[in-house]
Amino acid sequence: MLSYDIRALREQAVTVDADLPATDPVWREGDPLPAGSVHVTGRLSAAGPGRFYWHARITGDIAGPCRRCLVDAKASVEDEGHFIFAEEAGDEVDDPDVYVIDPGVHELDLRPVVREQWLLAAPGFLECRPDCRGLCPRCGADLNAGPCACPPATDARWGALRAPRQAAE
Repeated sequence: MLSYDIRALREQAVTVDADLPATDPVWREGDPLPAGSVHVTGRLSAAGPGRFYWHARITGDIAGPCRRCLVDAKASVEDEGHFIFAEEAGDEVDDPDVYVIDPGVHELDLRPVVREQWLLAAPGFLECRPDCRGLCPRCGADLNAGPCACPPATDARWGALRAPRQAAE
């Protein structure tokens, strides 16, 4: 559960220890979804009238195709953050770590913040391994399995730079 009663938070801090499933409606189309649940931990407490502080940590895994050879790849995602929830933004209106909440609301939903932190922490591209050689641009062979029979690729745009060197030889 990632929703907390604000009235109870004013009295006592709570320990956050929950999972946000990949099937939760907070995720939007196009989001890099976690491979399973995102584990969320931290401490949520009052930080003055109409203000709440959350020290959070998220962990999870992301899976998808390797950006070089297209085989399945997986990576761990971990991030830590400090957030303020305020009924009025005040001076921190431009601070990305301050979330304005409606003064009449009784529940503080942490899921949108977890989603945002996940989007910032998840890698844009996955690699099956650091030394992945990828696919041959001509025949599509997996170069991790060994070299293919294609001649080395050359880029004609570099020809003007090669010409003076070849003339000097």
